[in-house]
Amino acid sequence: MLGWAVTFLVIALIAAVLGFGGVAGTAMEAAKIICFVAVALFLISAVMGAVRGRAPRL
Repeated sequence: MLGWAVTFLVIALIAAVLGFGGVAGTAMEAAKIICFVAVALFLISAVMGAVRGRAPRL
């Protein structure tokens, strides 16, 4: 998922350099949203893993 955020960031940077402000803004917003979703999913997964715990394998 972070790969998608980096892809949109690169698209935004290239569009900004070429002067396409609307495309750059849209791609930057998409990159931010995807990045926040990825971080939120990671934190939820980390908390659930810590709360649930893992049974030791013998």
